[in-house]
Amino acid sequence: MQRKKITEAMKHVYFQKMTPTGYHEIEQEITALQAKRPAKIAQLKAARALGDLSENTEYSTTKRELRHLESRLRYLNKQLQYAQVVTPADGQTVDLGTRVTLRFEDDDAVTTYQVVGKMEADLAKQKISFDSPLGRAILHHRTGETVTIQAPQSAYQVEIIKIQAAD
Repeated sequence: MQRKKITEAMKHVYFQKMTPTGYHEIEQEITALQAKRPAKIAQLKAARALGDLSENTEYSTTKRELRHLESRLRYLNKQLQYAQVVTPADGQTVDLGTRVTLRFEDDDAVTTYQVVGKMEADLAKQKISFDSPLGRAILHHRTGETVTIQAPQSAYQVEIIKIQAAD
């Protein structure tokens, strides 16, 4: 009976879509944080040994840093626990993980983006979320199509020039 309840509950869980690269980056961050943890614990022990904790700023600072590190580890582990790694089936349509070259019709600017999960989005690295207005609009479209994007302030059009499968 308990297994049936868990199975039923898992049907309603929202899984975080991400690329294999994004999943790997989270794993690397977890490894780096786990490597820092023993040093933080040793630093906390040394600060505690100094005596009076009420006026020991080194102790309270280290304790806060350790709490932050542990909180980040919990958060990242949850991201992996509820991750759905998506690899595009082909390079024919825009999908999570594909690189897409767009021409913005209002100023003829040409830009290439990689469509990624919410956690991986970084405009400085030309990575847009599949859930952003632009990402949502171009998803599942093909090369040569013109798509209208409904942004919060206005609407604009882009032409899909090229689609490349993930690296």
